[in-house]
Amino acid sequence: MGRRFPCSIGRGGMSRSKREGDGATPVGIHRIVGCLYRADRMARPCDWALKIGPRDLWSDDPRDEDYNLMVPAPYAHSHEKLRRADPLYDLVLITDWNWPYAERGRGSAIFIHQWRRAGYPTEGCIAFSRADLRWITARISYETRLIMRDAKSYP
Repeated sequence: MGRRFPCSIGRGGMSRSKREGDGATPVGIHRIVGCLYRADRMARPCDWALKIGPRDLWSDDPRDEDYNLMVPAPYAHSHEKLRRADPLYDLVLITDWNWPYAERGRGSAIFIHQWRRAGYPTEGCIAFSRADLRWITARISYETRLIMRDAKSYP
């Protein structure tokens, strides 16, 4: 829709060679492939959103066959809890970074979520204000793309 939004990126900056745990946000054009939300904290943000349940986790263990996929607790491998005490994952857009067939170690859980505060870095995700994230989510269509450019991409 031609809009630009202030966002926060990974503590590792932007990367053209993303690796698991580097804290970098991958450069590229990414599709939005899913939407998760906390039904106990907000109304359903779009008709294709799925509720985050108390057992929902995201595998970030490159050694596991379910690497970069949502998995249920209990889960023996390294993972990230999707149902957080803070509001960061009240609304999560899932990107197609290293998905659906993950290359081990190339990075997992590159989400679009709410920021802690403007400019505060993420672990590699893209974060927006709650208001902007809700505005974006309500307008996503099948062809929506997230374009992440590094400084070298600009003339």
